[in-house]
Amino acid sequence: MTDRIVYQSSELYYYREGDGNKVILLFHGFGQDHKAFDSWIDVLESDYTIFAFDLFFHGNSKWANQQALTKEDWKKIFQLFLEQEKIQRFEIAGFSIGAKFVLATVELFPERIGKIILLAPDGIENNFWYSFATGTSLMRIVFRSLILGRNRLNALIKFLRPFQDKNLLRFVGFQLSTEEKRKRVYNSWIYFRHLSFNLKDLSLQLNSRNIPVIFILGKSDKVIPFKVIEEFAKTLNNCQFQLLDAGHPDLIGKGINYLNI
Repeated sequence: MTDRIVYQSSELYYYREGDGNKVILLFHGFGQDHKAFDSWIDVLESDYTIFAFDLFFHGNSKWANQQALTKEDWKKIFQLFLEQEKIQRFEIAGFSIGAKFVLATVELFPERIGKIILLAPDGIENNFWYSFATGTSLMRIVFRSLILGRNRLNALIKFLRPFQDKNLLRFVGFQLSTEEKRKRVYNSWIYFRHLSFNLKDLSLQLNSRNIPVIFILGKSDKVIPFKVIEEFAKTLNNCQFQLLDAGHPDLIGKGINYLNI
């Protein structure tokens, strides 16, 4: 079943599968859509009712507001979803950039959450380049010129080759290989920039409610290195840390075996 939440002039699409008594919400990574979690459906559908979302700028979801998405926006959108589906309590999982929406939900609705699964989560590491590119209006203008200007972007990638991991640059090159992909990178970075978190406060919130957290990370992941996430995981009382022999794109498929810990 496909449905959507309309907020002002924006639309958040989601897809419902399964008929189990428990509820789980799934948020995909950059460049994907709700189908990224198709491999989880057979595993979960007998025990769970599953809601897989299209993030804004992905799949069918659209963010039409000229202003960046705020946590207050997300609170209102997510409350509409909970009311529409009559959900009281749920588990929640997010991969890569989708983890930002998971963490925002945790921050805003902690009393509703039964378990959290984070696969190579974005939003925990304070990335210097992300902060630099999105932190001021001037740098956002520069970033737009760079990311949407193909020749400038190619020159930058060529310059970085001696200093960066080849697999990481290959991943970056693929994500920026078309105009549509470059626009998605720009929009996701700029319009999701307010989804940032104080890790100390987040840790206190999770520990005070004893919310179980499962981290699923890859040893060879160059996009979200596991060591940074590992430091945050050590601050949590109810935590499982699964380090797999995998790279960034493989974690959803290989993470199936760790869903019911």
